[in-house]
This record gives sequence, C-alpha cells and structure tokens, in this order.
Amino acid sequence: MTPANPHPLARTAGRTSRGLVLGVGLLLGFVVAAVTVGRVESIGLTRMEPARPVQSLALRVDDAADGAITLREAEHGDLVATVRPGEDNFIRATLRGFAQGRLRAGLPRDVPFRLTRFDDGSLRLDDALTGRSVDFGAFGPSNFAAFARLMPRDGAAR
Repeated sequence: MTPANPHPLARTAGRTSRGLVLGVGLLLGFVVAAVTVGRVESIGLTRMEPARPVQSLALRVDDAADGAITLREAEHGDLVATVRPGEDNFIRATLRGFAQGRLRAGLPRDVPFRLTRFDDGSLRLDDALTGRSVDFGAFGPSNFAAFARLMPRDGAAR
C-alpha cells in the first residue's frame, strides 16, 4: 500500500456512515413515539382502585410509671393493650418514633394516632398532626400481626 493508494478501510476512517446515523435516528424516533403512545393511551399500565377503610381505631398512648405503655381507645378510654418493657418491641419502637416526631415539632401528645384496616387487608398507622403514616405490610407478618391484634374483633370502628 502506497500513500497514494491507502488501504480501503482507511478511506472511511473518521467518517460516520450516513446509513448508520439514519438508522440510529429512526430507532430513537420510534422509541420516543412508542413511549408517548403507550403513556397517552395507558397501554401496559395497571390501575388499582385505592383501598377503602373498613375499620379504624383512635389510639391514645400513655406511659406508665413501670415503663409500660398503655394503649387506650381515645373516645371512651377503654384499655386496648398494655405493652410491658421488653415486650412487643416493634410496637414500642413505632410509637416511640411517632412520639419523637411530635416532640421535635413541638406538637401536643394528647391527640390520638389512628390505626386503620383497609378492605384489601392492609393496616396503617397515621399521625394527623405530623402527617406521618406507616403501612405495616412492609414490615413482615409478625410485625403486621402485632398491630393487627390491637383492632377490635367485631370489625366495628372504635
């Protein structure tokens, strides 16, 4: 190969083939169009109706002198459960986190938390003052059961 007659591949080195650029452009255009049509027409998207509350319990949490926590139905003061030191650590930790959130925000302690069961079987604890909520389905069956046992057996809202 002489400098006057370079290798055939050397002639195209550094230049991009028009066909390659056109192919990449067409592929990108197709992908953008397909995604746009899919989003506009909701192709491949699943829509679920939001779960409806079927049971609710307003919980007032009080500390006892012996380190226990008493959980009472807020309206009538009926005892729902007593959590003794060293027992039900998930309940203790969750309620402590909620209480600390209120304390940091300078909010009152006496407003009850709301424990709600939904028609899809999920269970959630809400704090109306801080806007914080915890869905217990994310914490496994034993932790879910710890809060589920606090709900009244008859299914009536308290």
